[in-house]
Amino acid sequence: MAPQQVSRSAWFVQGEAALGSPANRNFISNAGFVVTPAGVVVIDALGSPALARELLQEIARITPLPVTHVIVTHYHADHVYGLQEFRRRGARILAQRGALEYLHSETAAARLAASRVDLAPWIDAQTQLVTPDEWIDGARELVVGGTRLQLQPVGPAHTPEDLVVYLPAERVLFAGDIVFRGRVPFVGQADSRHWIASLDLLLRFDADAVLPGHGPRSDSARADLQLTRDYLAYLRETMGAAARDMDPFDEAYARTDWSRFEHLPLFKAANRMNAYNTYLLMERQQK
Repeated sequence: MAPQQVSRSAWFVQGEAALGSPANRNFISNAGFVVTPAGVVVIDALGSPALARELLQEIARITPLPVTHVIVTHYHADHVYGLQEFRRRGARILAQRGALEYLHSETAAARLAASRVDLAPWIDAQTQLVTPDEWIDGARELVVGGTRLQLQPVGPAHTPEDLVVYLPAERVLFAGDIVFRGRVPFVGQADSRHWIASLDLLLRFDADAVLPGHGPRSDSARADLQLTRDYLAYLRETMGAAARDMDPFDEAYARTDWSRFEHLPLFKAANRMNAYNTYLLMERQQK
């Protein structure tokens, strides 16, 4: 874990382009942080308590100031299983209210139980889901040590609670999993129509650098935002046509030209599932 400096105040650490496993400690997502004169604001908490502790050690090498806030871009496991370490050190946790239902759901509990088996020993019986100290209902400005951060809800998209963080003075955008760079996005049960609308909103930010939830930093913000947008739009176009014509999914998938995206990491692991979920989504939206 080697922090990369993005601007005068902004840093991030980059996870692997892989699925979570004991071998990679579930270090498959990015986390960012902003160093202010009054403390450090962290964006996302990584995928295990051990990773969070390592991130805290790396931050301490850069500044002696404490972490005052952690902003959660969304409540997927690889971004939040480290939260308890930040709470233990007194940081205030903020997240968008759309996560409330998921946080107390059987789905979240089942995912944590499975992770305790699949990601042991990094996720264990002491790993817990953490409820935020503050729920965000709309656009919110956070000022720490004179440094202004804009918190902008953009869900439902990748998740109902998607939240991005913009550092306007340095034109750095922490985009969470609204943007995947260098790999195929995980679509899951996402509302891809709203996700595309969220990307259109991000394209209006005047960002010099975009830090995605997965993959390397982007200094060509428009091109990378556009790639994620184009992938989602292509899923909707191709699977929407198949659903409208009542073509069987397997046949529609086999004849679709995936050549623009098949070179991306995790294409084989994620694309078929993404296409199938989009096929089902388009069936529902066309009824």
